[in-house]
Amino acid sequence: MNLICSWSGGKDSCFALMQMNQKPRILLNALNEDGEISRSHGLHHTILKAQAQAMDVPIDFIAATWEGYTEKYIRKLQLLTRQYELTDAVFGDIDLEPHREWEENVCFEAKINCHLPLWKQSRKDLVLSMIDAGIKTMIVSCNDTLGKDFLGKIINAETITALENKGVDVCGENGEFHTVVLDCPLFSKEIEVIQENKLEHNGYHFLSLSLPV
Repeated sequence: MNLICSWSGGKDSCFALMQMNQKPRILLNALNEDGEISRSHGLHHTILKAQAQAMDVPIDFIAATWEGYTEKYIRKLQLLTRQYELTDAVFGDIDLEPHREWEENVCFEAKINCHLPLWKQSRKDLVLSMIDAGIKTMIVSCNDTLGKDFLGKIINAETITALENKGVDVCGENGEFHTVVLDCPLFSKEIEVIQENKLEHNGYHFLSLSLPV
């Protein structure tokens, strides 16, 4: 199996990759149109590159608006399939059917197999399993229901209780929050980050991170 991972930098793509028991040939991440920060998670590309380096795996990017996202993703996936002789792709979605349909479509266009190893599993059980598996992850973006005070929180038992008390899905599958993986069994070392500004855009909060100099 020559595997590519759709890598968001967050907990779900990380845990999905761990389930494959296969080192990927390459990671692929989608940045916003300026090519600096990842979509949804708001991670600077240097953070994503540090994660890839900790896995000793190359990472590639697309930079696109939402309108041009699918077309650019397919073109990049086709290119990487030829370059790395890819046969399979893994994604971290859990139970949103439109996401699964999209992922199966882009894999069909690239003529590779699509894997969603977390599909239809209990969201809370998944988060607890991630913690048990040694994934250390931090909330880096969230909606107004949680607010900026949740930015920078490590996902642990205390945070899970706080999310439940807010009436928020503890996996954030509906986009309530997004995370960055700081450490996991796939990494050779923990990613050290510096917490900088807390930003707000269209009712969503983001934590700006950088790497130590």
